[in-house]
Amino acid sequence: MRELELLVPAGSLEVLKVAVIYGADAVYIGGEIFSLREKAKNFSKEDMAEGIRFAHEHGVKVYVTANIFAHNEDLKEAKDYFKELEELRPDAVLISDPGLFMLAKENCPSVQIHISTQANNTNYEIFRFWRQLGATRVVTARELSLKEIKDIRAHIPEDMEIESFIHGAMCISYSGRCLLSNYFTGRDANHGACTHPCRWKYSVMEETRPGEYLPVYENERGTYIFNSKDLCMIEHLPDMIDAGIDSFKIEGRMKTALYVATVARTYRKAIDDYLEDPKLYEKNMPWYLEQISDCTYRQFTTGFFYGKPTYETQIYDNNTYVTGYTYLGTILKFENGRGYFQQKNKFSVGETIEVMKPNGDNIIVQVKSIQNEEGEEMESCPHSKQMLYVDLGTELEEFDILRRREEQ
Repeated sequence: MRELELLVPAGSLEVLKVAVIYGADAVYIGGEIFSLREKAKNFSKEDMAEGIRFAHEHGVKVYVTANIFAHNEDLKEAKDYFKELEELRPDAVLISDPGLFMLAKENCPSVQIHISTQANNTNYEIFRFWRQLGATRVVTARELSLKEIKDIRAHIPEDMEIESFIHGAMCISYSGRCLLSNYFTGRDANHGACTHPCRWKYSVMEETRPGEYLPVYENERGTYIFNSKDLCMIEHLPDMIDAGIDSFKIEGRMKTALYVATVARTYRKAIDDYLEDPKLYEKNMPWYLEQISDCTYRQFTTGFFYGKPTYETQIYDNNTYVTGYTYLGTILKFENGRGYFQQKNKFSVGETIEVMKPNGDNIIVQVKSIQNEEGEEMESCPHSKQMLYVDLGTELEEFDILRRREEQ
């Protein structure tokens, strides 16, 4: 069996550390430029250096995304950026533009190059092409079936790696090549500024009746005709492994630490259980499904892996997430019986919340007291990003996550 990698997203230094602690073998991040997630917090040079140091200390790799399609005015800055990456020494840089590929080869030669799914990698000759140019890994297009991926594995060099998405949001368009954002708002999806118009509600208008909007229906289910369900392959790990995939990629550089921790922890255990004993994996399936449904999602689909999707892969009546828990914060330290953390959402003394631990435990606790940094007692914490001390009647550790279950 090929060595398997769990690849987890991180949109900030805080989330990178959570991803590492909760089970990632590798994390992928974006710098402040040339990343396809412009709205993510992303990493300054200093944060990137700290993130790479932290990950490497824990035996985890770091890949940096530079997967925009560049224009002429981007090239000088790109050259300088790759020189910076040569100094920072991530484990790989992720690229889709052939021009940026050449600049990366010239200016950060010690860093491996992976080819992004944005490059529309749909056949084995594409993989062989990139391998001959020096790429060590290619990310499959989302439009491939597992049968097609297995056929790619059979036709490429043994040492070439295949990376495929295993969980997260799906794009309505062919590997992200959507023009709606540019057309409606002038924000270029291939420069990282997508406004996600695939999640909007649409109507049609007959040209002789201006202002009269008619709802768009498909199978009488509603009007969100572009709104895809989220990918989830937790039940199909054996098929992913059989296809010859090396790296299982989770989507979500815009997601919270709670989301990243939940998905990383669940897939980590599923992969480890399967490698230990496939029967253990089958036995623990109810736990995986319960945990993976605790984070935000838009219902689940297997995408293109078992053939082309049907109308059942879309959500037609709304564009909202299912939310199982609210993220309250991540413990930074524990002293004098209290956990110190930055509060993300409001909660109050007397509430019942949960402590989520990297080892898979979820501990139900009651909030006994809340104090601000000056030691003043508080009944609740309504202001986001306050630094607080909380007594939950139990010992806490760094990277424990506090969350509150929400009524469905």
